[in-house]
Amino acid sequence: MSTATDAPALPRAAQTRNLILATWAFAISFWAWNMIGPLAARYAGDMDLSSTQKSLAVAVPVIVGSLGRIAAGTLTDKYGGRLMFTVLLVATAPFVVLVAVAGNADSYALLLVFGFFLGIGGTTFAVGIPTVKAWYEKPRQGFATGLFGAGMGGTALSSFFTPRFVDWFGYMATHVILAVALLATAAACWAFMRDSPRWSPAADKAGPKLLAALKEPVTWQMSLLYAIVFGGFVAFSTYLPTYLGDVTTYGYGLTEAGERTAGFALAAVIARPVGGALSDRLGPRFVTLVSLAGTAVMAVVLALRPEPEWPAGLAFVAMAAFLGLGSGSVFAWVAQRAPADKTGSVTGIVGAAGGLGGFFPPLVMGATYNEEDHTYTVGLTLLCITAALVFLFTLVGLRERPGGRRKA
Repeated sequence: MSTATDAPALPRAAQTRNLILATWAFAISFWAWNMIGPLAARYAGDMDLSSTQKSLAVAVPVIVGSLGRIAAGTLTDKYGGRLMFTVLLVATAPFVVLVAVAGNADSYALLLVFGFFLGIGGTTFAVGIPTVKAWYEKPRQGFATGLFGAGMGGTALSSFFTPRFVDWFGYMATHVILAVALLATAAACWAFMRDSPRWSPAADKAGPKLLAALKEPVTWQMSLLYAIVFGGFVAFSTYLPTYLGDVTTYGYGLTEAGERTAGFALAAVIARPVGGALSDRLGPRFVTLVSLAGTAVMAVVLALRPEPEWPAGLAFVAMAAFLGLGSGSVFAWVAQRAPADKTGSVTGIVGAAGGLGGFFPPLVMGATYNEEDHTYTVGLTLLCITAALVFLFTLVGLRERPGGRRKA
């Protein structure tokens, strides 16, 4: 998304309106993206799924939601956020209903197929970052992109409300309600959202533009960081209902596990704009280091399986806060470092890395689950080691430029 860096400040009312619309569109699409996770225990019981099969069903939507961000970000540079938000929201809606059809039919194969396409909802992140960035001046871009990123709270909405909606309105009606909400949001985006006056359509073809973004060192460096911090958030948000519902681990029911998963997601949502704002003041490198160090420590704490209710609750909230801080700081770093005419492409690739970072951990958690001791120690230990290694890379390999700009 091409922008003029020396343009005068834009009207606050327009900035606020477009930020709110983009954030809500992101949130409602993330709710759709995470529709399977909160109901995974139901699917496992109805379809007699193994731990690995259940983990795969939860993780599959992440594939399209991750890889699709590359195309979504590149197309946003060319067509603008208003059109892209509208198209993606409309495209997601039918698959929300089709997932319910698969569930009613007790068809695991259809659940995987429709869940795969449900991942379209996860691509809107790559649309929102360049759209929001174009509306704000550099000193406020970390705050604005961080606040937009709070739309990942759609996972909290899904975890909290989806099981309740099923109780209140019924299984199929819940999916229809969300599909209608997606279409209504698409209509609102088309009617009221506008692309920034600073934006102009990218003239380059998508292929060469994407290759050019891949040649930027910042793309690969930020992809690594985002795969840990946002990938960790996605993994926990999708797998926590299963983790907390394990009878021999914590043994919460579907609604109780959803409530606690929503609390986890909410903590990360609150921390994300804080991470962006702190990055404007302290620099994204410092905030990212704090995030990675905290993630490594909390992985060890969780591996020790703290007792419910308060010790475990505080540990999960602390983990969420550290992951949220890092999610905000990394994209503040992207906003600083990505070339203006490649922001969408870089955002798409980095966002895809974050999503893919969330795809594999649920599979690892399912595969490494200790049936005898009923623990997830191996998976959490791997998270600790990975976060520690990336911390060292950030500390040693990513230096600050003179004058506060970060060398990526």
